[in-house]
Amino acid sequence: MTRAVVGIIGGSGVYDLPGLENVREERVATPWGEPSDALRFGEIGGTRAVFLPRHGRGHALSPSGINYRANIDAMKRAGVTDIVSVSACGSFRDELYPGLFVLVDQFVDRTFARQSSFFGNGCVAHVSMAHPVAPLLARRIAMAAHAEDIDIAKEGTYVCMEGPQFSSLAESLSYKAAGADVIGMTAMPEAKLAREAEISYATIAMVTDFDCWHPEHDDVDVAAIIELLRSNAGKASRLLARLLADFPKEHEACPIGSDRALDTAILTAPDVRDPALLKKLDAIMARVSGG
Repeated sequence: MTRAVVGIIGGSGVYDLPGLENVREERVATPWGEPSDALRFGEIGGTRAVFLPRHGRGHALSPSGINYRANIDAMKRAGVTDIVSVSACGSFRDELYPGLFVLVDQFVDRTFARQSSFFGNGCVAHVSMAHPVAPLLARRIAMAAHAEDIDIAKEGTYVCMEGPQFSSLAESLSYKAAGADVIGMTAMPEAKLAREAEISYATIAMVTDFDCWHPEHDDVDVAAIIELLRSNAGKASRLLARLLADFPKEHEACPIGSDRALDTAILTAPDVRDPALLKKLDAIMARVSGG
């Protein structure tokens, strides 16, 4: 069995993980460049955890400026088996009100300026993203929210836009009409890369506003978002602390195979794979390459 190690990627407003014990920091080098910040290793309730602020301390990185490949590769090198991503989002539904948490289960990727795969020419791989969220991990998050009496919607489709600008009214109305539930700027390509790295992944989206479609609410305002993020930070900390305290000590096999995603994904024949790319993939492909 593999020891469970939970990676927490904190988004806007979540720059630390209160309650983390036996903390040490380490800057993990990756062949894809520098991660957003040093990784913070520690434990909560006996569960090993690794925390990374997605935007760096002080929120220095924009959504398009984040090195998502380096972040996920660093988590993989740290032994992370499950990633819980926390991010702010806007809502397209009256019932998904500011302050509510949404346990996203689907994504629509509208980004265009980001590196979205570890693979490419010289080693081609196609992982399934039909079900991008690991259901067992999502269920554990929902149980933790219930235990802490935190309101959470247990499903939702997240549109990931490029940003850094917020949506136009036409965009907001079109996403709402298409059936999306929330919108943010950071879940993609993070979820895709986690799947390629065979790390179970789930997202907690914290609703901060109604985007700009809602006729009875003001357009998105950064000051208002920051105020709501601060009020949500305590809830997020409680939820994560309970999740980690109740987390199984051994990694549970993902029922949809997110932790074995490369079994049937790699198409390039071994004898024509690019050695330079394979060297960069040493952590990502360790299980299937025998490394």
